[in-house]
Order: sequence, then structure tokens, then C-alpha cells
Amino acid sequence: MSFQPNQQIAPDVRLGKGVCLFGFVNLYGCEIGDDVKVGTFVEIQKGAKIGNRCKISSHTFICEGVTLEDEVFVGHGVTFINDRFPRATNGQGSLQTDADWKCVPTLVKRGAAIGSGSTLLCGITIGERAIVGAGSVVTKDVPAGAIVAGNPARVMKSSHGKSTSAGTLP
Repeated sequence: MSFQPNQQIAPDVRLGKGVCLFGFVNLYGCEIGDDVKVGTFVEIQKGAKIGNRCKISSHTFICEGVTLEDEVFVGHGVTFINDRFPRATNGQGSLQTDADWKCVPTLVKRGAAIGSGSTLLCGITIGERAIVGAGSVVTKDVPAGAIVAGNPARVMKSSHGKSTSAGTLP
């Protein structure tokens, strides 16, 4: 394991063998598999699970409820979202607590790649070996092997090698 200055790693974090953590990471309550690289200025929250041999680039936010299977690439500045209806306060005007919202999980399957600057809304699955183009906003499931891009993300190429001009996600 490789440590650098200015890291915040809570005692409840489970780190695999050969993990490389760069400076200014914030990890708490998460699981990180073997041979994972986590870049500078990355936060991984409680309940997030990172598989083996993943690469998470700098300035990325992985929130509670996100699971990355093995060999997933996450580009720079990627944001995952886990709340369909985010609010600062509850119906009574008090700051929300854990009891006031529902964490909606997201799954990124083995070998998928998420391009830099992408945002992934909650409740979706990114299929095995799929590619999300840089700057995409992913609002729906991405099929295995597909290439998607845009806002909202649309299928540009399917796993069968067919290009689509304006394909929509399922």
C-alpha cells in the first residue's frame, strides 16, 4: 500500500492489497479491492464498494450506494449521485438526517470506463465493458459493451458494432 501526505482514511475503511492512494483523498466506511489506484482529491463515502484493479482518477466523488466491479476506469472529475430528490431540509424545515432520504444504488459492471467530467444519476447500471464518453450525463442504464455520450447520454455504438445517430437508452 502506498500512502502520501494529507490523506483522510477512517479506521472503518477496508483496503485490499497493493492499493495506491494519492494525496488529499477522503475515505470512510468504504471497501476498496486489490491493486486499485485512487487519485488526488477523491472522496469515497461509506457503503461504496470498489472492486479489484480499478483506477479512479483525481477529483472524483463516489458516494454511498455506488458499486464498481473489477477493472473499472473512472476518469477525472466524475460525480455519482445517490439521491433522486435532494433537499437541504425536511418537510418541517429542519436539516435533513439519514431518516429523511433514501440512498438509491448505482452499479458499474466489470471493465466499464467512465469518461472525465461525467455525472451518473442514481439507480442505474453501467453494463460490462461499456464506455461513457467524457462530459456525459447518464440518466438510464447503459447496455453491456455500448458506447454512450451526451446530455442525456445516448447510445453511439452498440455492443454489436452498429453506430446509431440518435439512439436512446432503454
